[in-house]
Amino acid sequence: MKHGGHRFYGDRILPQPVAAGSRVADLIDSTFLAYNAGKLQRACRLFAERILADDVTVGLSLSGALTPAGLGRSCLIPLIQAGFVDWIISTGANLYHDAHFGLGLALHRGSEHLDDVELRRDGVIRIYDVLFDYDVLLSTDAYLRQVMEAPEFQQTMGTAEFHHLLGRYLAAREVELGTVDTCLLTVAYRCGVPCYVSSPGDSSIGMNVAELALRERGPRIDVSRDVNETAAIVFAAKRGGGKSAAMIFGGGSPKNFLLQTEPQIQEVLGIEEWGHDFFLQVTDARPDTGGLSGATPSEAVSWGKIDPRNLPDTVTVYCDTTIAAPLLAAYALERRERRPLKRLYDRREAMFAALREAHRAASTEGGKRKGDRPEF
Repeated sequence: MKHGGHRFYGDRILPQPVAAGSRVADLIDSTFLAYNAGKLQRACRLFAERILADDVTVGLSLSGALTPAGLGRSCLIPLIQAGFVDWIISTGANLYHDAHFGLGLALHRGSEHLDDVELRRDGVIRIYDVLFDYDVLLSTDAYLRQVMEAPEFQQTMGTAEFHHLLGRYLAAREVELGTVDTCLLTVAYRCGVPCYVSSPGDSSIGMNVAELALRERGPRIDVSRDVNETAAIVFAAKRGGGKSAAMIFGGGSPKNFLLQTEPQIQEVLGIEEWGHDFFLQVTDARPDTGGLSGATPSEAVSWGKIDPRNLPDTVTVYCDTTIAAPLLAAYALERRERRPLKRLYDRREAMFAALREAHRAASTEGGKRKGDRPEF
């Protein structure tokens, strides 16, 4: 057999030696050639070359607490400002801890080997090897409760509206502090990127909402609004002749909330659809334990979450997000021009109305019966 002639072969593995001064994107293209490095290269190229086409609406899910490690400022804010992320589903923890940066409160590098009893005695909070004063929590809590006493919060709302209002107040605080673009919520507010939380009671933000509720004050969160609003974003992307991408950092509830938009459209609302067009996940969870975080794209196909025709446009990278996210962001920013901001927050009501009308049409006689599966 001639060298390199087999139909299964891809490019030959023969990298040039790593040199000083290499750009991140060039390094990934030339040396990330196999195993999970190879998958990360595929993810970078899928993101930059396919997902970031102008007609693709990009949803990003964030699990755990990535922002205390600085990923909000280092990676997520540049991606939003470049038009590379159009809407977000996050844990409340990511948004709460990122607000510390917007309030000018300090987080520090530390060690995971410290004595936690001693830390508790000294009033120090530890998130693995990130350390900060207990007063950071108290100051953030006090700020949130003060803000949520404002008249505009005294109503029922979805989490996108709730976080948009918080972003507006945090943006004003940045002006007072003489800082700019320090916080995920402020940048999302300025760029019109809606931020949802799939479990709004599961964080310190939700805890402070609950404290206000004891006094019959503050917002009342409408989770059904979030379910339908996120489905409306995906529906609008597809019915507008474009595509939908699911980019997943971690897993858990935010991952499912992002992916369930398609079953909501198809299975529950009875509207004909086929699934997200792109799936890119960074996770350290195994798929064989039954956990959602490790659920594969092909498994998602069986639920209608991913379009089976687009399985080649799916990548799962088994890696710590704090490693992969900066590399993905740097690659995309080097290889792709900025995209116009879609400002989906400003279009929420119109998208919601279009979804409602499509549901009504599907529910009438002759419409698609609830539970029917699409033909491929």
